[in-house]
Amino acid sequence: MKVQVLYSGGQDSSLSAILLEPFFDVELVTCTFGIKNEDYWRNAEKAAGVIGFPFKTLKLGQEVLDAGIDLILRYGYPRYGINYVHRMALEALASGGAKYVADGTRRDDHSPMLDMSQIKSIEDAYGSMYIRPLAGYGKHAIDALVKEHFEIVEGPSIEKADYESEIRSSLNMRYGAATVEKLFPPQHAQSRVLRRYKK
Repeated sequence: MKVQVLYSGGQDSSLSAILLEPFFDVELVTCTFGIKNEDYWRNAEKAAGVIGFPFKTLKLGQEVLDAGIDLILRYGYPRYGINYVHRMALEALASGGAKYVADGTRRDDHSPMLDMSQIKSIEDAYGSMYIRPLAGYGKHAIDALVKEHFEIVEGPSIEKADYESEIRSSLNMRYGAATVEKLFPPQHAQSRVLRRYKK
């Protein structure tokens, strides 16, 4: 059975992939808006190569980016816009025929995060099954598993291939750096996988 995992190249989506590995043929999928001169997806492609899974990109439409940005501007912070883009990414996988779709969202996440009605809506509309391998894991358990399985680079300015990177870039081009700083809290530590430890 094949599962498509939304993939940023970071520790959470990488950990989700290896947790699914015993049960599925895992394919990693990074969504991009195709912003000119922005190729954040290449960071995910490199990480996918080092952890040993097939990789592809999926382009989300400009309308998804615009709607996500509109939500961020309306509420004055990124949560609802990021959640919207995440839901559209999962729907894009499901509508493309993926029977199983997964992500790296954790138990304690607020964004991105789908609620139960959104999950059921995707599953009912497309006949797909949505899996959250990290749903039962808290931060300390995830940190321990990551330490056991990966070498990572971590910091506030690590470039990976999450929605936030392209959304920030687009907001910066449209409204300037001051708007980005106002809308987004100081960046928390990001991670990118450099190596998978083989057992």
